Amino acid sequence: MKKSLVPAFLAAALMVVAAGVAYALTPRTYMAEQGSSVDYEQIIPKNFGEWVEAPAFANQVINPQQQAQLEQLYSQIVARTFIHQPSGRRIMLSIAYGRDQSRENQVHKPEVCYPAQGFQIKKIYKDEVSGASSHIPVMRLHTFHGQRQEPVSYWIRVGDKLVRGAIEQNVARVSFGLEGVIPDGLLFRVSEVNPDVELSFKLQDRFVTDLLNALPPASREALIGREA
Repeated sequence: MKKSLVPAFLAAALMVVAAGVAYALTPRTYMAEQGSSVDYEQIIPKNFGEWVEAPAFANQVINPQQQAQLEQLYSQIVARTFIHQPSGRRIMLSIAYGRDQSRENQVHKPEVCYPAQGFQIKKIYKDEVSGASSHIPVMRLHTFHGQRQEPVSYWIRVGDKLVRGAIEQNVARVSFGLEGVIPDGLLFRVSEVNPDVELSFKLQDRFVTDLLNALPPASREALIGREA
């Protein structure tokens, strides 16, 4: 082989090897197809503990994403409002599930969606729900739109992992990808229209704790994964 052809041959060989490695590392197995499917509308009870679902005409949750975008990203969406009977206060629950958590289709974080719909975020920080039988890492947001103040708590499940923020979400997605798996995932969000942010977060924690305690293990795992 002529010396002038050696660099070209090596370059071509490296390209073939790189293509083979990329193909081998491309995830192809959907985690959602490895187990039984979950109907999130069905697993969330209408009444539990001190909570009762609001009547249909009053059960409206404002979602900070356009309907077309919701339908593109998520295969299941649950939006309900629950009344805390002792106080009469209302907690809004939103669950958005997607079977494909690849980069283009991963669930959108509220700190991105809320500002896109005109909300402002006054404060955002990582926290944990206190009082739950499991440790639930959550993200807290203090959002407002004009006079409407809406404290928000949420977590994202990627596969069997709970994540907070873009870095944790991407690390989880990549770690599954290295195993050849495309994880499923969901966004679990609760909020309340209330100017007293800390008071609202306490009631949100109580709602989350009461809901998880009311669910059987399989349904609880569908919301928080196995690691929480």
